[in-house]
Amino acid sequence: MFDLDGTLVDSYRAIAASVNHARRHFELAPLDPEVIRARVGRGLEALLTELVGEPHVEQAVGLFRQRYAEVYEGQTVELPGVVETLRRLQRSGYCMAVASNKPSRFTTPILDPTGILPFIASVQGPDLVASHKPEPTMILRCLEQMNVTRSETVYVGDMLLDVESAARAGLPVILVSGGSSGQDELRSTGQVLLNSLSALPALLGDGRS
Repeated sequence: MFDLDGTLVDSYRAIAASVNHARRHFELAPLDPEVIRARVGRGLEALLTELVGEPHVEQAVGLFRQRYAEVYEGQTVELPGVVETLRRLQRSGYCMAVASNKPSRFTTPILDPTGILPFIASVQGPDLVASHKPEPTMILRCLEQMNVTRSETVYVGDMLLDVESAARAGLPVILVSGGSSGQDELRSTGQVLLNSLSALPALLGDGRS
């Protein structure tokens, strides 16, 4: 089971453009995309509360969504090697899902043109389960839809939030560098850390019994 942003795709350019669109409305200076990137992952309201301000968060969410709907498809790309990695896992008999704090109405259109969607059995987001990670609801929904148990499943993500989310769901976690959390932060968790998702099939075992 995978996180989305920073794990399967790079959508930080679209997110940064949309955050800065909201900030401009309130006459706030644009932020460097890397500053925004480091704060992505806990849901849109949390992101905009931090970067625009709590008094403006409701309006900022609307401004963000307006801009994001215009740019996200053209500014989101598959991370290197992801499709081939998922193909290898599928050939080895693995069932795969995505549980992300990005609403599913954005996740599915992102996964389709990148070529990732055919490998994914379930896509869950906060708009479908009425809660965000680290609450485990969307992860547990994926387990139900894949018809697998916790003991058969691992969660793959790119940030500290994913470690907490997996723990609350009772799953082990594998981390991939390159997302919102830095390598030092990820190493500090003591969890398995991959430099690239391409290393995942060898770690899990191609051709499992």
